[in-house]
Amino acid sequence: MSEPNKPRIALLGVPIEIGASRRGTLMGPDALRTAGIGRVLDQLGFAVEDHGDLKMAAVAPCDGPAPANAKFYDDIKTWIRALSERAFLLARSGAVPIFMGGDHSLSMGSVNGVARYWQELNRPLFVLWLDAHADYNTPDTTETGNMHGMSAAFLCGEPGLDRLLGDQPRVSIGRDRLDLFGIRSIDPLEKKLVGERPIAVADMRAIDEFGVGVLIRRVIEKVKAHDGVLHVSFDVDFLDPAVAPGVGTTVPGGATYREAHLVMELLHDCGLVRSVDIVELNPFLDERGRTARVAVELVGSLFGMQITDRRTPSNAVLPDNS
Repeated sequence: MSEPNKPRIALLGVPIEIGASRRGTLMGPDALRTAGIGRVLDQLGFAVEDHGDLKMAAVAPCDGPAPANAKFYDDIKTWIRALSERAFLLARSGAVPIFMGGDHSLSMGSVNGVARYWQELNRPLFVLWLDAHADYNTPDTTETGNMHGMSAAFLCGEPGLDRLLGDQPRVSIGRDRLDLFGIRSIDPLEKKLVGERPIAVADMRAIDEFGVGVLIRRVIEKVKAHDGVLHVSFDVDFLDPAVAPGVGTTVPGGATYREAHLVMELLHDCGLVRSVDIVELNPFLDERGRTARVAVELVGSLFGMQITDRRTPSNAVLPDNS
């Protein structure tokens, strides 16, 4: 039972790995627990509820032919349907859900579920996609058929996976409510599709030129302007492989350790984050738990860990070092 007067965080493991090309992400939830995610959040003053791992039920009966170029579609749709319903219930419970993956295909369920909850409250859900990849493929554009690369497109209502949720409501987010942040790898047809949509993209060139502080504040101000809430979908390959080697699809030139912490610190300061994914952590490819520890440290920053007590940037005063 949660302690009264403490804000609540609900942890849910989603050990899915078949959406990706490399196996091993099913071990991600346990690696995050071993790295101390619950302990860190508890020390920050949250009532932490660990709901264990989502269990894979029997594969849902076929309700039509699987889409071409969508590998393991029937198995993944079973995960997504179960997760979407669970995400809706966790959000409705008043806790901030953290979905511990697992590959990025899980976001098709986690985000749909929390979007359904916020739709009931007439609050728009925005999604910050921290990732080396756009994940905006469809079965028509994909080069691999891996469904973790289709998750953002599905969430924005793109066609091709229309029966994925079965009878459950599909609550798509507006394409202008998706921010792709840290992108540095995109397929040719995927690039064309993203370019045709009103999707905000902060690639690594933009981050190099303007800095993460300016760009994240733009996201925050957009959410505030619409009285929205924010879901953070954090793929650990957002980070440079030198910082986080334990992922299956490493891409050089990612966010540094300090850039990533600044992102999380600014997101905490804004007070708009209501749900989180942590995905693509592959302990089989990690170096003695290093990537899991970094991910937990970043979650700590997202939920208020800081070196010194300080004001938020909106009313901060630079220290006088004279």
